[in-house]
Amino acid sequence: MNSPLNRHRNIIDFALSSLLRRKMKNFSLLAVYTLIVFVIASLLFFVHALKREAALLLADAPDMVVQRLMAGRHDLIPVDYAEKIRSIPGVRAVTPRLWGYYYDPVFGANYTLTVPPKPLVEPGNILVGAEVSRNQRVRVGEMVAFRTSDHIPLLLTVKGIYPSASNLVAADLIVMSSEDFQTMFNLPKDRATDLAVTVANPRELTTVAAKIVEAFPDARPILKSEMLRTYDSIFDWRGGMMVVILSAAVLSFVIFAWDKATGLSAEERREIGILKSIGWETADVLYLKFWEGIVISLSAFLLGGLLAYGHVFFFSASLFEHALKGWAVLYPRFKLVPTVDSYHLAVLFFLTVLPYTTATIVPAWLAATADPDAAMRS
Repeated sequence: MNSPLNRHRNIIDFALSSLLRRKMKNFSLLAVYTLIVFVIASLLFFVHALKREAALLLADAPDMVVQRLMAGRHDLIPVDYAEKIRSIPGVRAVTPRLWGYYYDPVFGANYTLTVPPKPLVEPGNILVGAEVSRNQRVRVGEMVAFRTSDHIPLLLTVKGIYPSASNLVAADLIVMSSEDFQTMFNLPKDRATDLAVTVANPRELTTVAAKIVEAFPDARPILKSEMLRTYDSIFDWRGGMMVVILSAAVLSFVIFAWDKATGLSAEERREIGILKSIGWETADVLYLKFWEGIVISLSAFLLGGLLAYGHVFFFSASLFEHALKGWAVLYPRFKLVPTVDSYHLAVLFFLTVLPYTTATIVPAWLAATADPDAAMRS
């Protein structure tokens, strides 16, 4: 060993050959280790990707949404509320919004129908999300048949695919004119789904909300910050629920890995005794066990991470998407935009690689400091 680099290269070569000599034991450990990393990484990637989609969804959301409540339920709001709210000091703009949901019993999907503030299509035409086009098997220029609330067929022509940076925003979206929306749901022209309120000074949002409630006791203002916190809480709660469900499997693996890492077999102790007898130093033995632990834990980390990435971003996290998406059984399939948070990767690395690697050092040190003759006879 002429240099530290050559020394470590030789130790790594010996560590790899040592792992291959016990390949069945180490492959079984690597398979279970990879599975646990895969499950945890899938949850982290999936929840983070959903949060990103939700943040994009709410990026253009109004400062405040005002709904009307009737018997504790969301009801249509009179459009003339907008004029009175617009007169409140600090309010910059109030826009009545039309949106709703349409369940397609033929394809088993739930679509979001919306009317943009500025008309994007003329009556009789619609823009659809990419997943709606795939689900309905329609292309640009073809007609789609919907059923109004009076069970009357309504034929609309697809004028284009709605572009969006977020699949969550556009996947189930159908953009139409206000005339078609009112025809679809038999909606009175003096009613809207809710009101979008823009406030000049964000610090006055709570004050404006209080004045709206004072003027309209049946109104419910919802701030944008409240919507963001709600989404975060929902995804955190669902992700935490899955972790709790899988905690038994994770705990079993931790016990299994700890037992494998902290206990040396008679063959391994004999091997350490032979290495010491032919001139290996205690530090060389510790490096050997360190590299063995690194090879197994880092391989499991990389394999589990790559499998989780493919599972979440190419197969839509099919193993637990229904548990995390909730109402996804009625939702058109969509692919999440690949995005990985370096903080989550760092947390996953420190939780999976470092504990196992560190745990292999202590028993190796105890065996390496023992008498070589006693170690070979054990």
